[in-house]
Amino acid sequence: MSSIMLNRRSFLRQAVGSAAWAAGSALLAPGRVLGANQRVRIALIGAGDRGREIFRVALRCPDVEAVAVADVYTRRLEQAKAIAPAAATYRDFRQLLEDKSIDAVLIATPQHQHALQFVPAIQAGKDVYQEKTMAFNPDHARRMRKALAGTGRVVQIGMQMNSGPGIGKVRELATPERMGVITAIEAHHYRNSPYGGWLRPIPPDCDPDHVDWPAFEGEARRCSFDPQRYMNWRFYWDYSGGNVFENMVHQLGFWHQVLGLGIPETVTMVGANYRSPNMEVPDTMAVSMNHREKVLFTWSSMFGNDYYGETYDYLFGTKGAVLHDASGRVLYCPQGRARAGQDQPPGGGYTDYTLEHFQNFFDCVRGRKEPVCPFELGFRTAITCQMAIASCRQQRTVRWDEQAQDIV
Repeated sequence: MSSIMLNRRSFLRQAVGSAAWAAGSALLAPGRVLGANQRVRIALIGAGDRGREIFRVALRCPDVEAVAVADVYTRRLEQAKAIAPAAATYRDFRQLLEDKSIDAVLIATPQHQHALQFVPAIQAGKDVYQEKTMAFNPDHARRMRKALAGTGRVVQIGMQMNSGPGIGKVRELATPERMGVITAIEAHHYRNSPYGGWLRPIPPDCDPDHVDWPAFEGEARRCSFDPQRYMNWRFYWDYSGGNVFENMVHQLGFWHQVLGLGIPETVTMVGANYRSPNMEVPDTMAVSMNHREKVLFTWSSMFGNDYYGETYDYLFGTKGAVLHDASGRVLYCPQGRARAGQDQPPGGGYTDYTLEHFQNFFDCVRGRKEPVCPFELGFRTAITCQMAIASCRQQRTVRWDEQAQDIV
């Protein structure tokens, strides 16, 4: 193994685990002090499909300028240049963070890398838009929280449903007068698509000459370069939490915020892979989360049927039920009048509120306010997702040890 590879791995471990850098106030100071209407200069770390998607959306917001892009794959840098021709490009994200003119970074790397970029970005004095799921494991979550503490950085977690109108509508309805005692949430995410629609072809230049494989691996288990593992990282436990991390987290973020839910006491998940033989993570699954707030949150997902569609949630109370779907539609059904299959809103497809989510983030960057999806909401939902994956892989119910801040 080359000394360059060893140095990079050593840096990643030291940067994410060290508090010494975070203690230096000069490094934590933002590069510029923004006024209410000043231009926000942004950079993207991770220019894959989702990264480029959110990059385009962010640049639709007024007074936002693209400064730089970092990615371990040269093809991704070329594709990002088509979106922002004037942006500088880097294969090593650390070089990007040295630019003091950058106000905020958008992190859209694979899930196992989030903490590896988040911590150095915070330490470099950047505000962060962090794609979900925020943290890959409890250790990463703890390290991210430690790095952020006391810095005043603005962090928005990429759960854009919370910037849609549905959350306000549900909050208006989720009152004791209308709902009585709330004891259950039933949520669904259904697709009729093998591999969840995540299968990516392998480009001809996806090779060690064009992909910095050690940087991609980060702290994951060491493997020889494999273009499938790189392009289809969502299939592998080493880098992904499957659809729990991809989509359950959105529904958790919505209901955790509406009801003020904390990390559940216990989580049980069962799952299997029936239609996607080249994927390690399950394509059919069910999760039960028992909350201290005396709410049972259940979530089911599959890639073999789309009956419920993507995001179809019920909130149940002694006086009524509320239905919320992916389009942001909300329906209230008083107890005694609601029946399965009746009084449902007309079917609506997915409505994307990423633009509104970014506008909230940039407004908070300028005003130094807490955004719609702050770090602690990302922390709670990430831990809940991690508990589900631990339960599935260990085939047992797991619980959260608040004192140890770990899954047991």
